Amino acid sequence: MPRSQTSDRSAEIERHTRETSVRVRVHLDGSGQSEIDSPLPFLSHMLEQIARHGAIDLSVKASGDVEVCGHHTTEDLGFVLGQAVSKALGEREGIRRYGWATLPMDEACVSAALDLSGRPMLIWGVPLPKAKIGDFDSELAEVFFEGFARGAGANLHLHRVAGDNLHHLVEVSFKAFARALRQAVELDPRADGVPSTKGSLDT
Repeated sequence: MPRSQTSDRSAEIERHTRETSVRVRVHLDGSGQSEIDSPLPFLSHMLEQIARHGAIDLSVKASGDVEVCGHHTTEDLGFVLGQAVSKALGEREGIRRYGWATLPMDEACVSAALDLSGRPMLIWGVPLPKAKIGDFDSELAEVFFEGFARGAGANLHLHRVAGDNLHHLVEVSFKAFARALRQAVELDPRADGVPSTKGSLDT
């Protein structure tokens, strides 16, 4: 039986710089519980969406130089979340590896496709006008997902199918990502070892 199927798939990662301080703990086989403390309320709400719709338990404690802008905090939160997911996956044995979801939110619809390949890449196909959603700059959505892709070693594609409402497009992007992540980290009872003909998912 793969090691992943017999161990607690949890991890905690901390990152401290002159710009931010971030601690993230994940439990991949959770029930969607979250405890989020960040200086960006809209981003905190999006992290709650990831936990709920990704069925992972997520604890976040973050601070940063948001008086300058939210970029550093958003980027580092995405990056550390990705690192925590990667650490919780271990050698990535027994996982489905791929996940995808197309979700609607009123007039908006976004598709997410994720490959936990070990190779970081983000393709962002959700065009957004530069504007604020509460305290959150719209372009920071792409920044968050790029950080996650680097931290997790993941290939992530997000594409707008329909919609113009800024809030709806960003929120459903996070929800579609969460559902794709849930599928990709799920243990596959038919899998034996790492889901790659190379025998590893690291490059």
